[in-house]
Amino acid sequence: MSELAHLLPAVQARIDRARQEPGLCAVLVVRLRGMREAQLRHGYEFGDEIMLAARERIVGVVRHVDLVYLATDDSFLIVLPTVRNRTHALLAATRIVGAIDDTPLVHGDRNWHGRAVVGVALCPPHGTDAELLFRRAELAHDEAVRIGEPFACYEPESTPVEILYGELRDDIAANKLDVMFQPLYDLRRGKVVSVESLARWKTSAYGEVPPSDFVPFAERSDLIVPLTRWSLNASLRHAAALHRGGRPLDVAVNLSPRVFAEQGFAEQLLGALDIWGVPADSVIVEITETALLTDLDMSVRVLRRLRDRGIRVAIDDFGTGYASFAYLRHFPATELKIDRTFVDAMVSDARTEQVVRAMIEVAHRLGLEAVAEGVENEETLKRLEAMNCDMVQGYHIGHPMPAEEFVAQRLATVGAHPVGDIFSR
Repeated sequence: MSELAHLLPAVQARIDRARQEPGLCAVLVVRLRGMREAQLRHGYEFGDEIMLAARERIVGVVRHVDLVYLATDDSFLIVLPTVRNRTHALLAATRIVGAIDDTPLVHGDRNWHGRAVVGVALCPPHGTDAELLFRRAELAHDEAVRIGEPFACYEPESTPVEILYGELRDDIAANKLDVMFQPLYDLRRGKVVSVESLARWKTSAYGEVPPSDFVPFAERSDLIVPLTRWSLNASLRHAAALHRGGRPLDVAVNLSPRVFAEQGFAEQLLGALDIWGVPADSVIVEITETALLTDLDMSVRVLRRLRDRGIRVAIDDFGTGYASFAYLRHFPATELKIDRTFVDAMVSDARTEQVVRAMIEVAHRLGLEAVAEGVENEETLKRLEAMNCDMVQGYHIGHPMPAEEFVAQRLATVGAHPVGDIFSR
C-alpha cells in the first residue's frame, strides 16, 4: 500500500477542490483480474508494460479533467471531479470496462486479454476523506466480483462491512474461525457421500461476517493463502476423525486461484494429507469456473499434480462464468457443480430446465460427475434424479452445521440405521 499512501494526499487535494464546485466527485478503483498471476508467469516487466498500456486505454475514454493513478500492481485509482450524479459515474465505469475488455492489451508479441472490474464511491455521500473513499470503492469492487458484474457503486445498506485486516489476520492465526460441513447426497447410491467445508467468521465488532464479504477481502490482500491453509487443515482434522471412527466421508474444500501462485502449494496440501492421515482420494478441491480465466495454464499445472496423487477436482458455480468447451477439455476436473441459480429456477422455467439437462449431459460426455447445487425442494430433487444427475446439495438435503457437531452425529450412527436424518434421508 506504499504507492497508494503517496497518492492519497494528491487525491485528497483534488477532492477538496472538487467539493468547491457543483455536483459530486467520484473515486473509482479499477482492478485488472488475473494481472498478478500474469506478472508471476511472464515477469514483472511484462506486468508493468501491460499496466501502462491499460492506463493509456483508460485515459483515452475518460475526460481530460479526470485523474488516473496507478495504485497497486493490478489496480488504478481514478478521480472524477464534478460528476452530475451516480449514473454519470457508472457510465464512466462502463466506458473503462469496455476499453479494457474489448481488445487485448499488447506487449511485444504477446497479447493479454484482461477483464476490468470497477468499484465506485461518491463524495460527499460516501465520505470526504480520500482513504475512506478508496476503501469504500474497494468494497464496491468486491461486491461487483461477488455478484458477477463488471462494476458496482458503494451502497451502505448492502455493500460488505469494512473488514479490519488485522482482525482477520489475527483470527486466522489464532484458529478463531469456524468450519461448517454441508452434506452432498449421491442420487445413485441413495446416501450422503461427501461434505463441503465452509468457513465462517464471527467478530466482536460485527458479529457474523458472511463469507461473501471476508473471502473476497482475503483474496485481494495477502490473507488468502493463510486462510486457505487454515481451511485445509481444519477440514482435514474433522475428516480424519470420521476416518478414525469408521464413518469416512469425502470432504470438498474451496480454493482460490491466488494460492496456485504460491511456491510449493501442491506439496503443502499433500503434506497436510499425510499429517492428518486422510487418503488423497477422499479430498475434493473446488475452484470456480471464473478462476479458469485467471491463469488456465498455472491452474492446470497445479491441479494435475494433485490429480496425479488421487485428489479430485470440481469446477464450482458452473454456468456463471465464461468457460468454453476448450477450457473444459484441458482442465483436469472430475466433477462439474451446476450453479444454484440454474437449479433454483428450473422448476418454474422450462428453458432453464433444459439448460440444466444439457449441463448434466456435457458433464457425463466429458467423463465428469454432475453435481447440482441449491436443491431446495423435493420437486427439484425428483427432476434432477430423472436427468441422471449424480449428486445434489442444498437445504433440502441438509443445512451447513458446525463440523464438530456433524462429525459427532455421524459417529453416533455407527452400527445403527437412523431414519430421516441427513445420513440416510
